[in-house]
Amino acid sequence: MLRRVQTIADFQFGGYVGPSIFPEGCTFIFSTTGRIRQVLFGGVRLATVRASDGRLTLGIEGAYRLREALPAPGYRVTIRDDVAEFVAKGKNAFAKHVTGADPQIRAGDDVMVVAGGDRVIACGAAVISGPEMLAFNYGVAVRVRQGCEKDASGKHQSAPDEGDDEEARHECRAD
Repeated sequence: MLRRVQTIADFQFGGYVGPSIFPEGCTFIFSTTGRIRQVLFGGVRLATVRASDGRLTLGIEGAYRLREALPAPGYRVTIRDDVAEFVAKGKNAFAKHVTGADPQIRAGDDVMVVAGGDRVIACGAAVISGPEMLAFNYGVAVRVRQGCEKDASGKHQSAPDEGDDEEARHECRAD
């Protein structure tokens, strides 16, 4: 199982970053069908394997590990320091606040949002490509999934619509 998620990370982020993100000792949460759902290390979520396409969605701890394994500007979106506090709380990063972006980023890629000094403040999905983030002056650049700031319970801030609780999603669905 460990080798499988390391290989996915190598493919998705390039290079040989899998073992750096997912070291020996990782544990797994499986779906009811037996597929890998989440990858944990020390009880902390590093990533989730998307059921729809088998790609990884990083948790904030996984983003910290990716930053160490991948030299800048790899999968980074740099934002202005004056809005970093809001993004760290789980708010989306807007194109008008982007000061730098990896030109290899494509819409839909999982990315790290960083502020000055290459400090990771959030992780999420790119809504537009890296070059578009720099060219546009409006709209969401990164839909933030998790910010680095912790709430009163000690958990990292998540976007309000985040949730892996499939049962709750079905209850809200209009049939």
